Amino acid sequence: MQNITIIGAGLAGSLLSIYLAKKDYGVNVYERRPDMRKAKISAGKSINLALSTRGIHALKEVGLYDEIKKISIPMYGRMIHSLDGSTSLQPYGKDMSEYINSVSRGELNKMLMDLAEEFPSVKFHFNMPCTSINMDKNEIYFRNDETGNAETIKSDITIATDGATSPVRMEMLKIPRFDFKQEYENYGYKELHIPPDANGHFRMETNALHIWPRGSFMLIALPNMDGSFTCTLFLAYDKSLGGENSFENLNSKEKIQGFFEKNFPDAIELMPELLNDFVSNPTGTLITVKCYPWCIEGKLALLGDSAHAIVPFFGQGMNAAFEDCTYLNECIDKFPGEWQKIFSNYQQLRKVNTDAIADLAQENFVEMRDLVADARFQLKKKIESVLFKKYPEIFIPKYTMVTFLRVPYSVALERGRIQETILHELIEGINKPEETDLKKADDLVKRMLTRLEIIS
Repeated sequence: MQNITIIGAGLAGSLLSIYLAKKDYGVNVYERRPDMRKAKISAGKSINLALSTRGIHALKEVGLYDEIKKISIPMYGRMIHSLDGSTSLQPYGKDMSEYINSVSRGELNKMLMDLAEEFPSVKFHFNMPCTSINMDKNEIYFRNDETGNAETIKSDITIATDGATSPVRMEMLKIPRFDFKQEYENYGYKELHIPPDANGHFRMETNALHIWPRGSFMLIALPNMDGSFTCTLFLAYDKSLGGENSFENLNSKEKIQGFFEKNFPDAIELMPELLNDFVSNPTGTLITVKCYPWCIEGKLALLGDSAHAIVPFFGQGMNAAFEDCTYLNECIDKFPGEWQKIFSNYQQLRKVNTDAIADLAQENFVEMRDLVADARFQLKKKIESVLFKKYPEIFIPKYTMVTFLRVPYSVALERGRIQETILHELIEGINKPEETDLKKADDLVKRMLTRLEIIS
């Protein structure tokens, strides 16, 4: 069998190595960082992961979901924290069977690597950053950070899962007609922490994703297995965009304290190490990457963030990368050994859909920070729920299509926009969901939508 090299031992690379090992390929995985199972690697720039249907499907295919479930916490909805301290839960799904899962990025990655190493055909190489690649010679160049030596690896097939700032993709920029676009949000994020109480218990509702929406910025919190919450503040970088509500302005402990007391009074009471965390943890960046082509002949392919980095506001970054693995695996089955066809088919299936989830994620940022606390938005969601119950195979909420089904992202984007038009028409002039003109709704739904084909 051909020798396959994976560059990047993160979530996508580790999962992909298992898929390939199950097909008896020899797989070498090269990772620039130390082995996180042995070395302590800071998670200060990490955002908690929200595992949902697409990622669960992939984990089930490799036989790992039952183990991951043990370190996952179900979140049944958004717990909205108003400025006055009141809270309200907005369910994610139609009932308690639909939820997303808070899971530790590090623990999930370790489990994937452990499972991969159960296959004798998989070998991991750590402290090996990729420095360049020669696609004509099928050679990859690494620097061994333990010895300081340069190393050259020959590879039949190379798959880069090396993240949003992918060195392999940087090499592909030299190829004529390679399209590349990256867009940084003028927002950064800061990871903070709510510890458990003295008895090791959660200090807020456990089974929810907590959001403090404040118009142009927000704080979120996801539960961890130890009773703590990982919090993330999303805030404008510059005064030019956010004024006093910006990282640029929060340049002293007094300003940080005052900002949280004013905007998140119920949260600050739960964060004894707020000032230390804020000062010591780095400010992360939010980037969207789109590029094309992902694949070079039958030799090289990009997968996951290296091909399509997205902002985290739909909780789909990991899920989309895992779904890449699912589709690539299906293409390998469809065209065994024909890597040019495999890569071409994989790229065709995924490119349009990852572009769509990138757009959906950017749209959802506005929804989370600006709209979830708005009365008209909440009314619209209630009408959406009414229509979903009345037309369960036709009018399916965008969030449900993305999170709880395996509907192609591009279909979810297109149908979501049509449904938004329908809701916009129905909400005009009413203040309660029971005032909805159901005759008009019936006409709009049947005229503008067709039955949705569900992927099992």
